[in-house]
Amino acid sequence: MSARPLLAPREGTPPLLRTPEEFRHAAHALARGRGPFAVDTERASAYRYDDRVFLLQVRRRGAGTFLFAPEGHRAELREALSPVLDGAQWVLHAAPSDLPSLLALGLRPGSLFDTELASRLAGFERVNLASMTEELCGYTLAKGHGAEDWSTTPLPQEWLAYAALDVETLLDLAETLTEILDQQGKLSWLEQDCAALIATTALPQRRWTALKGLGRLHHPADRARARALWRAREELAKRTDAAPGTLLPDKVLLAIATDPPTHAGHLWKVPGYSRRYDEHNHTWMEALRQARALDPAEYPPAPAPPRIPGHSRWAQVAPAAAAVLDEAKEAFRLHSEELGTPMENLLRPKIMRAVIWEAVEEQRLHDSADLRAALGKRGARPWQQDLAAAVLGPLLW
Repeated sequence: MSARPLLAPREGTPPLLRTPEEFRHAAHALARGRGPFAVDTERASAYRYDDRVFLLQVRRRGAGTFLFAPEGHRAELREALSPVLDGAQWVLHAAPSDLPSLLALGLRPGSLFDTELASRLAGFERVNLASMTEELCGYTLAKGHGAEDWSTTPLPQEWLAYAALDVETLLDLAETLTEILDQQGKLSWLEQDCAALIATTALPQRRWTALKGLGRLHHPADRARARALWRAREELAKRTDAAPGTLLPDKVLLAIATDPPTHAGHLWKVPGYSRRYDEHNHTWMEALRQARALDPAEYPPAPAPPRIPGHSRWAQVAPAAAAVLDEAKEAFRLHSEELGTPMENLLRPKIMRAVIWEAVEEQRLHDSADLRAALGKRGARPWQQDLAAAVLGPLLW
């Protein structure tokens, strides 16, 4: 039977709630519902300074779907919803993208069911919400507004319908996936993974060292200029509530830092520089002036070389570890096929490489107990520790 199109919420598109009084009424209605809460957010980080929530969607059986507009009343929204949502079970799709912004809003789940993660563990190939809803719920969802500027006011009705649909079938999807994972013996895997997500989610941090491509800058003076430009861009972006990359993209920022112009007119020689970025040329030049005035002792140090070299070099610098890594990859590939779960969900490649290096090259791991401890220290869940110990142990000792 072919999937049926779901172009609008079956109960109608709910109104957008903007005031503290509306927040309180909605919170009371949600409190009277039953079961877990389906939660989703729409944000505007491509347009605004940060990744804050501009639309919050919440659905609960017996209560319905509610759409909240937090801007201007974030504290009041937290006061209304926190007593109802905090500590409860939430259902989200791709929770890592939403949880930090929800935490910034002052909301945190007690337990979590991530339908995207559940879909991966269960072995589905296409795990986006639309595909999974069609596969397991029999509906095709309306598409096309995920990348919109959700800070727009007023939000078009078509966008609100799209947003409401994101939580429309989420609870049904979670129930079906629960049954599938239970039958596969993987439900505890999901529970452990979701508990780890809650425990490790933190408020978003903004650091200049997160500049994409910064690793290519090795000279301390170049890094000092990059830091100064980042700080100037950050201050400007915050003041104007603009996405930093729209003011000066990372690639252009690093190009300026690497080959700094002596006056504003030379900025046009920088690859990728345009009129849009030149609107703030005085800001960029002032940042360069400040960096130039620094004592070299104030330059940020070059990053220390990693303790574990890149795995592409292992064959040359650590052939024994490289051989074990190749065997481990093949063993995990076979387990992945047998279990129907992607390799990276069985054990993150970075963790696999780290414990192999410690065991083979550094001789710091001597048995399965050491291995499990090292895996746990790096964030592997108990179920992953069990699997990895069974797979890696015979290859290491």
